[in-house]
Parts: sequence; structure tokens; C-alpha cells
Amino acid sequence: MAGKTHGKRRGTRYTYAVKFKKHGVIPLSKYMITYRKGDLVDIKGTGAVQKGMPHKAYHGKTGRVFNVTPHAVGVIVNKRVKGRIIPKRVNIRIEHVNQSKSREDFLLRMKANDAHKRLVRKGDAEFKLLKRLPGQPRPGHEVTYDKSLVEDIEAIPYEFIC
Repeated sequence: MAGKTHGKRRGTRYTYAVKFKKHGVIPLSKYMITYRKGDLVDIKGTGAVQKGMPHKAYHGKTGRVFNVTPHAVGVIVNKRVKGRIIPKRVNIRIEHVNQSKSREDFLLRMKANDAHKRLVRKGDAEFKLLKRLPGQPRPGHEVTYDKSLVEDIEAIPYEFIC
């Protein structure tokens, strides 16, 4: 029986596979995206392009762009090594990078909060707590029922038969 291989792409049969109905030429829109220093990007290796592919350890990670070149971007990614987290600098071609949507919700929430604060200062809106809260317990209520439909159920007394 043969031993396990130790190559760079070991165990990436599905992670680097091109998705169903997405085979063929990579669309030009992928190359038209402008990346700037400080942008958050998601690293996702594309099997169709072997050049500039990230190591499988970085697949699915989110990092910050620190360098931009004509065909690639430099990304700072946190990598956990034993007990510590090391910021690694990785150069990846743009085919293997997507702009991250992780801050989108946060930025929309901050914009809405700022707009509400402005309205409160003007006096057009009433003050409300803008912090996110965990799901609160539901309010209590009284259950109404028809007492004629209530049926008492009792246990049958145990009879010892010899």
C-alpha cells in the first residue's frame, strides 16, 4: 500500500475545484476589480489558474491588502501556528482573491445609526438604543381557554394480582 503524499496541493481536490457550470474562461470582470491598500479580501484558490495560487492553509481566510502589483496583490493574513497567531504576508494573483463582504453589514449599520443620531439632535426622532442586543425573552401573556373542555386525567391505581 502506498503512503500519503506530502505535496503542496495534497487534499485540495474539492477546495480548488471549479464549481459546477462555472468552467471555462474566467470572466473579464474578475480582472477589472480595483484593489487598494487597506481593502479586506477573501482568499479563495481557483483551480483554473495555477500561477500565483495561495497555499491551502490560506484558502477561505480573510486578509488586508498591503501591496498591489499589475497581476497580484499582497495580503496580510493571520495564521495560527501552534499556540500563537502570526500575521503572514502572502502574494496572490487576483484570480484567487475576492473583495470581502464581512464589513458590509457593519458599515450599513453605522450609516443608519449616524443618520438616526442626526435626526435625534434635530428633534425629528426619539432617542433609542442603537446597540445590538441578543434575542430577548418573549413577553408573557395569559392563555384563554374554555373551562368546559378541560378534562382531568388521573393515574389508575395499581392493583396487585396474585
